[in-house]
Amino acid sequence: MPKFLIKANYSVEGIKGVLAKGGSARVASVKAAIAGVGGSVECFYFAFGDHDAFIVVDLPDTVSAAALALQVGASGGASTEVVTLLTPEQIDAAANMAIGYTPPGG
Repeated sequence: MPKFLIKANYSVEGIKGVLAKGGSARVASVKAAIAGVGGSVECFYFAFGDHDAFIVVDLPDTVSAAALALQVGASGGASTEVVTLLTPEQIDAAANMAIGYTPPGG
């Protein structure tokens, strides 16, 4: 199953929700949402800095990732950046693909 990194930033309302119900409730909610599209959470970390949370998930496909990002964004509680993660073996396979690319000016 494809693996994704979700970088989340809470809105003011989202932060109020975390303060009211705690981090464990937020993790449980995220796990339920991920399970709802057929995925699972590998790890969930809260952070401070440029992002409020980092979540590594396994999802069936990019459509599932997009559905989650759309629903979270529409909720107004948080915004997300979703990054596709690749294994070293996937990069090996990509590096060995002949694609016939011609660079600009080439």
